[in-house]
Amino acid sequence: MIKNIIFDFGDIFINLDKKRFAKEIEKLGVSQVDEAVKNILDDYEMGLISTEDFLTFFNQNLKKPKEALVLAWNSILLDFPLKRLEFLKKLAESKKYRLFLLSNTNDLHISWIQKDWGMELYNDFKSCFEKFYLTYEIHLKKPNADIYKFVLNENNLIAEETIFIDDTKENTDAANLLGIHTWNLIPREEDVTQLFTKKEDLF
Repeated sequence: MIKNIIFDFGDIFINLDKKRFAKEIEKLGVSQVDEAVKNILDDYEMGLISTEDFLTFFNQNLKKPKEALVLAWNSILLDFPLKRLEFLKKLAESKKYRLFLLSNTNDLHISWIQKDWGMELYNDFKSCFEKFYLTYEIHLKKPNADIYKFVLNENNLIAEETIFIDDTKENTDAANLLGIHTWNLIPREEDVTQLFTKKEDLF
């Protein structure tokens, strides 16, 4: 029986446009497959470098203006359908499950969200979770196994009593290898509010 639910953030609660982000970065002449760029992106997601160092890398090494990079970087972030917040709040109020958020999220993105949503809405959302894990704060990153072990161990969770919901198959596959139940949600075809119909056999 499921007792714990771990949610991803992007394309689970807030909608993303990953293709737009790739296009905007390409317009700046930045390739995500370039080894140096890939390494700096990974380091930033894990909070191993500051936002200033992240922007300075592109400014000095690739000669790209910081302001243009920030706009391109945040172009991935779209709307937050409030039906998902209502679903989450009812779930939290039921106290039937321990709820956690685990997201590959960096400082620039979370700052944009706080400003776009407003702090009242952001805190309303955040308060639904027992723990709110963002990779840049814990210095770990999905799909590496250590991030899932960290969440399980820190909260005394049993993998078999836990479900992890994420839109990236690589992430759910990694969690599944540890015995965690998973739902690889397909954005725009499925919605987190369908949890109890899509995974009714677990609840």
